[in-house]
This record gives sequence, structure tokens and C-alpha cells, in this order.
Amino acid sequence: MKVAVICEFSGTVREAFSKLGHEAISFDLLPSEIEGNHVQGDVQDLPLEYWKQFDLAICHPPCTHLAVSGARWFKDKQKEQQEALDFVRWLMDLPIEKIAIENPISVISSRIRKPDQIIQPWQFGHGETKATCLWLKNLNKLEPTDIVEGREARIHKMPPGENRWKERSRTYKGIAEAMAFQWGGVKCVSCGCTPTRFREEDEGFYCPNCFADLVGISVSEVWGCIH
Repeated sequence: MKVAVICEFSGTVREAFSKLGHEAISFDLLPSEIEGNHVQGDVQDLPLEYWKQFDLAICHPPCTHLAVSGARWFKDKQKEQQEALDFVRWLMDLPIEKIAIENPISVISSRIRKPDQIIQPWQFGHGETKATCLWLKNLNKLEPTDIVEGREARIHKMPPGENRWKERSRTYKGIAEAMAFQWGGVKCVSCGCTPTRFREEDEGFYCPNCFADLVGISVSEVWGCIH
């Protein structure tokens, strides 16, 4: 499957899909923090025809002018907010069969439509709180993969700084893996199961259902694509 990860510089979601054998490409104004398939630039400069090659798009539009946490400044940045909403609409209208839009609690809910789902990091192996909304097109809601203790608001408590926005925008690894497994349509070619997350060991990533049989087998040999 060919996957576009739009507005991602970290490579977290891109690599979660790549590890399962998908052709994933990330797009952002910034360079990728890690090596991988990445296009740097404004995605709106690319013709709509370009996007038809993708089966799935996962989009992380900037939330600076959208998140309700910044509501006190909305009156002073109406133009910027409208431009941000126009970008979200552009993403939703891309000629791609399956689309997910990710954002915190924001005005997208009141100005465009309510999200299909709201998830938390603690549902995917991270003991923190950060409500994340998902607007979905032809995709199932994500199922929690690893509910853990801990409800620390780490992101909210981060001190002001030059890179605070970058840290706040990162996708949690557990959520990225859930997207890859549940939306990537993968199955284990050894036992036939459809796992919901990686089992990680020193040698690589393995099916949690038949781990003992897969030690030493490369990722490309372990995973097959359902589609």
C-alpha cells in the first residue's frame, strides 16, 4: 500500500508503516529528522493528480491557529485561523480513498465537523494525557492496543521554548504503530494473525502471537499485506 504522511517531520508514522512493508512517504516544510522517504516543501504546490497514487493519507495539519488551548488569541488571528481551516478542508478533499486527519481539540469540530474519534496516549502504551481527535474517511476507528496506568499531562506542562511546538506535535509511537497495523491491513505470514502492535526485541520486530517461531527472521519476511 502507498501511504502519504502529510505534515510530519519526525518520521514516526512514516516508519511505522515502512516497517510493515508499505511504501510510505512523509511531507513537511521541514526536513525529516530521521532518514527515510521524505518530500520537503509545501504540499499544496503539488498538483491534485499527484495524490491519486496514494491509497491512504494520514495528515497532521498545524494546530497553532486551530487548537482551543489558544482560544484567547482567536480574535486577533482570524485570518490565520481561516487559512488553517481552508488547509484542513483541502486535506479532507484530496483524491485519496482513505484519509485520517489528526489534531488536538480544535475549532475543526465546530467549523467543519465533529471528529469521528478522540483517543489518548494511555490507550496505546504511553502513561500520559493528550486528547487527540481523528477525522476519518473510509477508515475504522482505532482500537486501544495497550491501556496503561499514568495520566501525566506532560505535553501541557512543557515549559515555553523555541522547540515546544515541535515536541507537542509529535505522534506517540504507540499510536503510530496502531495506525500502521489497523489501517495498514497487515497479517503475519507465519501464523496468519492480524496483530495490533509490534513486539520489539533486540533482533527486530516480531508478531506477538508467534514470537518464538520468528526469532532471527527479517521484518520483510514476517509481514504480508492483506490487500
